[in-house]
Amino acid sequence: MKTWQENHLQALHAVQSEQHFFQTLVALSKELGFDYCAYGLRVSLPLTNQKTLTFNNYPTAWQTQYQAKNYLAIDPTVQHATRSLLPIIWTDELFSPVRELWEEAHTHGLRFGWAQSTRDFNGLVGMLTLARSNEPITEAELDAKIFKMTWLAQVAHLGMSGCLLPKLLPEGTAKLSDREIEVLRWTADGKTSKDIASILNISARTVNFHINSVLDKLNAANKTSAVIKAVMIGVL
Repeated sequence: MKTWQENHLQALHAVQSEQHFFQTLVALSKELGFDYCAYGLRVSLPLTNQKTLTFNNYPTAWQTQYQAKNYLAIDPTVQHATRSLLPIIWTDELFSPVRELWEEAHTHGLRFGWAQSTRDFNGLVGMLTLARSNEPITEAELDAKIFKMTWLAQVAHLGMSGCLLPKLLPEGTAKLSDREIEVLRWTADGKTSKDIASILNISARTVNFHINSVLDKLNAANKTSAVIKAVMIGVL
């Protein structure tokens, strides 16, 4: 007999757009007993202006309020996601520094929630939140559902990032050759083109050719930017 996860995996794999994929996540979250589902994705580049995209089926009025007051910047669940991969439960203590946010969320029916963050080699940080209005999340419920909820968080990140990465971070899909990676590693160590040429027993002109190719593929302005991007997306 197939597991709950196996029964839904094929349908999730067939989804090709982020909107459709998210609606599938909403349906699965309701099967798990939650009224609301939210997914957020933070892109690591550029470092000075990291972008965060959010998808949710929260009440429209709450979405408007959340955005108007820039609650994303102070939301403790978002802050937790950037620091830890451990799941977190909504509590009064968690939201005590931001009472206004917490009280307004309650007025829109958002009272009980669970969130799980994820991150990958592309430097993307994601977070799945499951929430509802009426019943607290008990330890017994978590014991019974935690594997499904954690699985859904991982699948959410794989699916949503897969849909969004080519649009938000095209560098993340760049394919560098083995030689380009080798040259970039020595560049990251502070070696000049002349140094690298000597180490690899090739001409400095060839080294510069590979460096220019890397700059083009990673859409980088210079060697420093290329190294940083390569590290952030997991190439180095």
